[in-house]
Amino acid sequence: MTKVHGMASQFDDSDFIDHDYLAAQTGIAGTAAGVVQRPPTVEQLDSRAGDARQKLAELKRAQEELERERAALEEARRRRLEFQTGREEILNHLTRGVALLEQAEFAARRDAEQMAKSLGGLREALGQVQGIRDETWTQENWNVELTKALASIENARMEWNGARLKWALLNGAPAESPGQGEAAPGLGVLANASFWQLCRLGAALTWPIALVGLIGLVLLLIERLR
Repeated sequence: MTKVHGMASQFDDSDFIDHDYLAAQTGIAGTAAGVVQRPPTVEQLDSRAGDARQKLAELKRAQEELERERAALEEARRRRLEFQTGREEILNHLTRGVALLEQAEFAARRDAEQMAKSLGGLREALGQVQGIRDETWTQENWNVELTKALASIENARMEWNGARLKWALLNGAPAESPGQGEAAPGLGVLANASFWQLCRLGAALTWPIALVGLIGLVLLLIERLR
């Protein structure tokens, strides 16, 4: 047994490997690996190219769809911005226009009321002067009737002068159209008048009152003398 054990110890594990068999197996594996790594065939390349073209077409369609969506969004944004800007602009214009027209309407209504009063006063004065019938005066009453007629004429003159101060068109000036200004009618006449013209105008307005008072005093004296 000792002799057998000693003989066995003289051999290595590599002594039991068949190197020729391993070499043959390695050559077969190398040959198989070489078959897998062969270059692709024309059919395979055509198939891959077709797949790539299909993917490119799909990407192109997706890009076109995104472009259309982007254009639609930009158009919607532009219309929304136009709506907001237009609304703010027209609101400002309408608010300002309503305020200006309300002021002009108020001024026109006020002027119309004043003009109606002036027109009524002129019509009344015209009626009084036209109502004077000097052909019906007699020797007994002509003095009294003359005094009344002079008073009516002076009242009519005062009414006329007052209307001329209010309305420039009575002095030959063109009438102002609505909205040309907020100044009172007839102020242009006073603004362009000189100092002596203003004095004469003031005297023209005051002396008829004094004359009416004087006429009333004369009538009172006449009545007492009778």
